[in-house]
Amino acid sequence: MDFPEAGALESMVRAVVVAGFRGLKVLAAVAAALLAVTAVSAAVLAWAIAGTGDPRLYPPAPGAATVEVAVVDHGYHAGLVVRTADVARAGSERGLPALSALAARFGAYPWLEIGWGDSAFYRFAPRLSDVTVGMAMAALSGSNDGSVLHVVGLMGGPAASFPAADAQTLRLSEVGFDALAVRLAAAFAPDAAGQPEALGPGLYGQSLFFSANGRYSLFATCNHWVADLFAAAGLRVSPVPAVLSNGLLADLRWRNEL
Repeated sequence: MDFPEAGALESMVRAVVVAGFRGLKVLAAVAAALLAVTAVSAAVLAWAIAGTGDPRLYPPAPGAATVEVAVVDHGYHAGLVVRTADVARAGSERGLPALSALAARFGAYPWLEIGWGDSAFYRFAPRLSDVTVGMAMAALSGSNDGSVLHVVGLMGGPAASFPAADAQTLRLSEVGFDALAVRLAAAFAPDAAGQPEALGPGLYGQSLFFSANGRYSLFATCNHWVADLFAAAGLRVSPVPAVLSNGLLADLRWRNEL
């Protein structure tokens, strides 16, 4: 049996060592990549379930006064339901003229349903089947014609007014509702006289569309807008579930003491 010469053996050992180091470098690179993917995944998950809430606002302290509101799932769009008297009180006490004007305009109705969305989507596609590809692309990309608010005067509460819809009642602290009211008032774009600018009849019942602030996009949908109102009131909400109206309701129920 022939053995390699000393020089050849040394070269072979060196080659093995070099190959080993290269293998370790590959393994280290793979490990680093896995750690990066894990970190990104953790960050995405943290963002998906973000929303720590504010215990100073929600839940209300035992025995404290509360304000009843509700969120209604209309299939792919969620709406906020509030008492007109609560809107009037917040408008007066918090100095929010948009809410005072809204309560006066709909004073004959004990309840209001309020929603926000893309102008074309909301006004001309009340059902999911009405949405066109072009309309959806323009809305989700943010290259749309702005946003609107839809306000409906209701004679009954959420369950009576929308018996076929999934509705969830929530009791907010008074200070939590006031924080929600401030966020709500800021959504109305005023006309030249500083009043909410009415754009014409709404989709159903005694309703009107109003000019709104904000621009609809994939990251700022109609359901995100409702979620942001509840976040202002101190509740835990997450952006990913709130893309869909049923996701918003499920998240509210899962993460909060309702």
